Amino acid sequence: MPSHSVQGIVDIVIDFLAEHQDRPSHDVYEELAGRGQDLPVDSVLIMEILARIEQHFEVSVPADAEAGRSLRSVWAFAETVYDTMQAKEHKQ
Repeated sequence: MPSHSVQGIVDIVIDFLAEHQDRPSHDVYEELAGRGQDLPVDSVLIMEILARIEQHFEVSVPADAEAGRSLRSVWAFAETVYDTMQAKEHKQ
């Protein structure tokens, strides 16, 4: 599996949010930048985004407290996904 960057994961999360909200990705990114990178979504949508990210990157993000906290921020979430991907690559 190729390496991905945290920014690349952020971009994909923003694309998923934009698709769900039927808005341009740029608008969602600008909104997030103005709100401190918080995810403007409810818990059901967060779980849908998590499932899509796991499927897209073929990883399973552990359902622990750290992962739960990371769902409140696009950047923290992307870092959690990235760390999970790195751990998977090191095990292979």
